[in-house]
Amino acid sequence: METVAAKKTANKIAVKFKLTGGTALPEYKTEGAAGADICSNEDCIINPNSWKLVSTGIFPEIPENFEIQVRSRSGLAAKNGIFVLNSPGTVDSDYRGEIKVILANMSDKVFKVKKGDRIAQLVVAPVCQADFETVSEISATERSSGGFGSTGME
Repeated sequence: METVAAKKTANKIAVKFKLTGGTALPEYKTEGAAGADICSNEDCIINPNSWKLVSTGIFPEIPENFEIQVRSRSGLAAKNGIFVLNSPGTVDSDYRGEIKVILANMSDKVFKVKKGDRIAQLVVAPVCQADFETVSEISATERSSGGFGSTGME
């Protein structure tokens, strides 16, 4: 019988980071968190209805067949209108540069980011690459080409 401790470590993968400028490692704030918070590595201002590329000071080494997704923090979005513009942003396993976050401000107020503020979260996810091929026909389904709103409102 597997112990609880064995189950917790069985689903983990090592991701290495080079840190600059006194930045901390990403951190899970609760035991069940899917996303690890990352912090700003600079002081900056994001004007209303604008966006800014914010430095984090972290450089990843992600294992092959995995990616890191950069996502918004729900509290920043709900309370301040601040979110990751291209959420989820993808960091590929062969990227070795600094992770920067495109933060957008949809509020009518200037938003101040201070060095050390938690600005986004990282989710590590497996990746599967496809073999793409051209065919003359594709199979039909019940939905077929029904798109936006095709399944109704109820």
